[in-house]
Amino acid sequence: MFLAFDPIILGKLALAALLGGVIGLEREIHGRPAGFRTHLLVSLGACLYVLASIHFYTAYGIFSGTVPPGVDPGRVAAQVVTGIGFLGAGAIIQEKSSVRGLTTAACLWVAAAIGVACGVGLFGISLAVTVMSLVSLLLLKRVEAMLSRDTYVYLRVWSETRPEQLEKIQQLLQECRIQILNSTLELNVETSQFHVVFQVKYNSKKLACSPVDRVASLEGIRRVSLGWE
Repeated sequence: MFLAFDPIILGKLALAALLGGVIGLEREIHGRPAGFRTHLLVSLGACLYVLASIHFYTAYGIFSGTVPPGVDPGRVAAQVVTGIGFLGAGAIIQEKSSVRGLTTAACLWVAAAIGVACGVGLFGISLAVTVMSLVSLLLLKRVEAMLSRDTYVYLRVWSETRPEQLEKIQQLLQECRIQILNSTLELNVETSQFHVVFQVKYNSKKLACSPVDRVASLEGIRRVSLGWE
């Protein structure tokens, strides 16, 4: 039976709050919506759930050996894994064609796992996971910045209808090392203008020129925009 102020229990709760708060501090510094307090409370709450589950097991389990204990101490911990998904989903934000908050949602998931581990007494594992999480958040972010990655965007062009104008635009995009994946053309006969939308792909490290500046330099171009939509 657990005591109301058992120092071991308080130590587990304090460690869970500390480790969860350390991960949340990194998110707080980078201006994420789920920061220091959120991660601290997630880890602390997960630890308390596990401690309560262990208490149920020791207080109400049947240990005669003739029948099953009747209480599953892992059931509450399993529900923590399921329930944290709702909180993580709230941290994910979709902005047009991009998705933000996946890393923060994963941090919340890890913070809950750390709280569960502290609750069952896996202190060394909890500390190791916290260190590995911080390494991945702080150091691997620099590695990602060094990587060459593809970007998928839409290039919109409004132009006067001129001979071979569309071919000239496509040629300029090729010179900038931009790959055209798809295109949609809208022609206005009354104003002798057209609107073309290119779905393009380019590598940030290999981009030879600014596509907006190059296309805008053509005669007859009225407007150029580059973005997710």
